[in-house]
Amino acid sequence: MKTCLKFSRCRYSQIRSSHITSSLVLFLALLASHTHFSRAQGLWRTVGPDGGDARSLVSVPGHPEHLYLGTALSTIYESGNGGESWKRLSRLDPADDLVIAHIVIDRADASRILVAAWRFDKPEGGLYVSHDAGRTWSEDPALKDKPVFALAESPSDPKIFIAGTLEGVFRSTDTGATWTLISPPGNKEIHEVESLAIHPLNPDIIYAGTWHLPWKTSDGGKTWENIKQGVIDDSDVFSIIIDPVSPSIVYASACSGIYKSETAGMLFKKIQGIPATARRTRKLKQDPVNRDTVYAGTTEGLYKTTDGGKTFQRMTGPDVIVNDVWIDPENPNRVLLATDRGGVLASNDAAVTFTASNRGFSARKVEALLVDSVNPAKLYAGVANDKSYGGAFVSTNSGEEWKQIADGLGGRDVFALSQAQDGTIVAGTNSGIFALDQASGAWTPRNTIVNTIAQEVKKVVRGKRVNTVQAVEQKLELSSRIYALDLSTDVWVAAAEGGIYTSHDQGATWQGGPVAGSGDYRAVAAHGSTMAAARPDNLAVSTDAGQSWMPMPIPTAITRVYRVVFSANGAMWLGTREGVYFSRDQGKNWLWLHRLPMVDVNGLTYDAQQDRILASSRGSDFVYSIDVKSLTWTWQKTGFPLSMVRAAAGHLVAASRADGILLESATEQAKDGEAVSSKPAQQ
Repeated sequence: MKTCLKFSRCRYSQIRSSHITSSLVLFLALLASHTHFSRAQGLWRTVGPDGGDARSLVSVPGHPEHLYLGTALSTIYESGNGGESWKRLSRLDPADDLVIAHIVIDRADASRILVAAWRFDKPEGGLYVSHDAGRTWSEDPALKDKPVFALAESPSDPKIFIAGTLEGVFRSTDTGATWTLISPPGNKEIHEVESLAIHPLNPDIIYAGTWHLPWKTSDGGKTWENIKQGVIDDSDVFSIIIDPVSPSIVYASACSGIYKSETAGMLFKKIQGIPATARRTRKLKQDPVNRDTVYAGTTEGLYKTTDGGKTFQRMTGPDVIVNDVWIDPENPNRVLLATDRGGVLASNDAAVTFTASNRGFSARKVEALLVDSVNPAKLYAGVANDKSYGGAFVSTNSGEEWKQIADGLGGRDVFALSQAQDGTIVAGTNSGIFALDQASGAWTPRNTIVNTIAQEVKKVVRGKRVNTVQAVEQKLELSSRIYALDLSTDVWVAAAEGGIYTSHDQGATWQGGPVAGSGDYRAVAAHGSTMAAARPDNLAVSTDAGQSWMPMPIPTAITRVYRVVFSANGAMWLGTREGVYFSRDQGKNWLWLHRLPMVDVNGLTYDAQQDRILASSRGSDFVYSIDVKSLTWTWQKTGFPLSMVRAAAGHLVAASRADGILLESATEQAKDGEAVSSKPAQQ
């Protein structure tokens, strides 16, 4: 019987159209050439909310104030003040699914940096190398497309590096110029290498932790021995450290706990004191000054021993998921943690207390963005995947500072934000609708569904029992995922997993559900008494403020609908996989903006001040502004893939796909497009 869930199984469980013209193909090719392995100098700037997933930390040898931070989103951050603040340095890959597991700075040349990376959902990754202190990167051809989970440099010979992959252990003896597989090719045991450690004096002695047990070679990989004595069978070994002064002392962490060997791995003993629920110890780190002090970063907090592993004490709350631990080699009281959701946590008292240290670092997945209708400097952001560290955030100074407003959300993800005519802020979450109390800063549920249904009842009429039908109220709780909200009219409307819902009493009660037997509505918009709601494959329109809905055919060329909005003249606009469509007769006839060089238009919004449509795509770093009357357009390059764009008193603000909120550069001017001759779309 297995002792723990296999990490290998969960590691990979954690993404066209005939209308595309030749000019669009050229545009996409140019876009790809501009973004691949480029330095992350976004034309727009990121402003938070601070925090998110941090995966790895390292400092420049001899300069502990100079740090690098790796994320789970393909990006590298840099700090010049010991982690007090960060700046976005570079993106290793155009995709945002590259997990930067380890960063190693060449001791012989600090401008040369190596990064081990792997991808979510697929057995891919690579070894990335920079020769200019992280500004630009290239992928090492020897390990191209191989997920690299571990990377280490020999303490005694800076020319020797080792890397752990699905295939086994690779070694370089020429500073990474060439790599050789030193574990037996095709070996059924020494593969899926998660952790590595090199003896401090002898680079031929290497420890390798796999997804099933630890191994050791004493001759540079010619022979290997399984050092499993004392280790619970089938344990994933996440981290291995060797005492630099007494190298016979070896610590190893696994999903079955923490182990210590005083015999160079010949025998391990399981350390007691860490609860079973914290078995996943992702990182072990030894204090460079006080060698009996070892930190254990687990999936349920940071633990610390000061007596060589005899006893451990938890130093943080159990909600902290620790991916890496950094200790200042000159001041061991300074400890940084790279965590899931919480970003970087910093301590100046040897981990007794921690505070967030994320200024300048934002790896948030922003799913909702709202500009206050009265004060455009007030921004609201809703995020996903961050649980107690996420929910919603508010800034009152155009994103320069953010405050978390998550009380009452219970760790829910926020997928929609909208503002009512009276100023009320409402959030659509992965489970229901919530309104913000501005006085207390807390959210209260608005999830009561009251539908009137026809119910058959039996009555006695003139002495006979007869069946009659009468209207009765049915009360339900709205608990499905809310994709979109529109509170701009007297009747609120919500698009949800369960269907379309409307409220005539400011969210106190809702009416609705599936339309024509279907739910999964992803977008909604209102214009007076006319409303439109979109599913990925069709559209529904109401002309009586949501009392009744009529399915509306969409052009046959459209394979997916993402967004629907109205402009002031009543025209209905669709953001689709094939680009932008619009209708001036409530969806009876459609026109396609066939010269607009953008597909997969996931973001679409109407800017009433300038009477324009703003279009963006998660697969592009461009924003297009479409004049509603002339159908001409301008464009801007932001430097970041976008999920949505909003107008805020003369400038633009956007939500990036993985880097938080962006502000339009004051120096970046919109470029003119051409007149867009619309084409009738085939229904």
